[in-house]
Amino acid sequence: MGEDFSTGKLAQMGLLSSDACALASELVKRVQAEGIETIRVLFADQHGILRGKTLVAKAFGSLFDAGLNVPSTLLLKDTSHRTAFPVWSEAGEGPAHLMQGASDVMLVPRPESFRVLPWSPQSAWMLCTPVMRDGSAIAFASDTVLQNAVGSLAEQGMAATLGLEVEFQIFERLDGARAHSQSTMPGAPVETRNLAQGYQYLTEIRYGEMEPALDLIRRHAQGLGLEVRSVEVEMGPSQVELTFAPADPMTQADAMVMFRTMVKEVCAAEGLHASFMAKPRLENAMANGWHVHQSLQDVATGRNLFLPEADGSLSAAASGWIAGLLTHAKAASLMIAPTVNSYKRYQPFQLAPNRIQWGADNRGAMLRALMAPNDPASRIENRAPDSSANPYYAFAAQLIAGAAGIAAGAVAPEPTTSPYAEGAELLPTSLGEALDAFEGNDLFDAALGEGFTAYLSHLKRFEWERYLGTISEWEQAEYFNLF
Repeated sequence: MGEDFSTGKLAQMGLLSSDACALASELVKRVQAEGIETIRVLFADQHGILRGKTLVAKAFGSLFDAGLNVPSTLLLKDTSHRTAFPVWSEAGEGPAHLMQGASDVMLVPRPESFRVLPWSPQSAWMLCTPVMRDGSAIAFASDTVLQNAVGSLAEQGMAATLGLEVEFQIFERLDGARAHSQSTMPGAPVETRNLAQGYQYLTEIRYGEMEPALDLIRRHAQGLGLEVRSVEVEMGPSQVELTFAPADPMTQADAMVMFRTMVKEVCAAEGLHASFMAKPRLENAMANGWHVHQSLQDVATGRNLFLPEADGSLSAAASGWIAGLLTHAKAASLMIAPTVNSYKRYQPFQLAPNRIQWGADNRGAMLRALMAPNDPASRIENRAPDSSANPYYAFAAQLIAGAAGIAAGAVAPEPTTSPYAEGAELLPTSLGEALDAFEGNDLFDAALGEGFTAYLSHLKRFEWERYLGTISEWEQAEYFNLF
């Protein structure tokens, strides 16, 4: 007999279902039987970065019984790991009030997420949902945000399927930037050189040159149960892309955070450095896009609602979804392109969009429609997200904006054939512009609550203002000698 978690604290609080309790019992027995020594208990933070603590095998059962406490400030960090909210002073409302004094929050395990690590077989991952210590939900917790969006779509009788194309770079690490003087917030960037030269897009010779590293990544991704479909050499130096089989939004969000973390850990162990940064400041480096393919199903029938009409025209659902994504593109940018650096990627003629429009199989457009009559894989590809995005937030933005277009009976404009031509509205050109659009749009308030939108706005403004207050190399070169 395994341990019975149905009488534990989490189950009694309604945070662990009977099915989850049964699976937890099986996992505790598996850990013992397979000699797993440590379990890394993690959650995806506001940036899609995995954070948490490591339990020894003997303590694993306690996780399902009572959860695991971690400092609430982990949910309040910006990208430099600074706490962006005033938790040491009185606050009347919002995250600073809920988490005053750097109090604890509780991690609730998701047993279905358990993974033994192929590159560290004595260890396993367990993803969790952070909640307040009384069991109440945290409005801005990553998987809670996405679950709310998925639930809202289900209430409308629809479900989404997503497919991922993820671009990143793999470099040789020359210097790990470990000098004491380099241990800043954030730490100094490591020094690298290319693993392979670039501009040999999809060439076999270049793939052969990079195959050892790519095989290592692919095998470990498959070992985690991720549904890899292809491994490709991309346009730029040391740039590659992996694509994944279609799945539901939560499965894909989990896959993305596990994949990014695995790639960085495995590459680091091999003396390499993997970067998912949108536009690295490296000579000749290309930008990294994250293309999110999306289709919509009728829950009752399973029918793909994006199947075009017999004459090839858009279905009403596809037209509304496209219109919703376009209408709310500026506001959604904060959730799909979340960094200062993200907006350096939106350049014309670089296989990235810079304007808010859609096209039929057009890689320069923000939305690329891949649809044909009787094609069950008919879908829409959003090419605006980049590989640094929090997938839970990014997917929620897609579901909310697309569904809003359908609910409003909106109709897509005419498709573009000249995606970089003057005329169409530009995507935001900076994080500040994206923040202004997000704060001026009430869709996400209505869908996810002001608790989420106020939190994300505060967090990203903290980052943006730090950036504005930094003296750049451009300024030093422009003015230091001149004046």
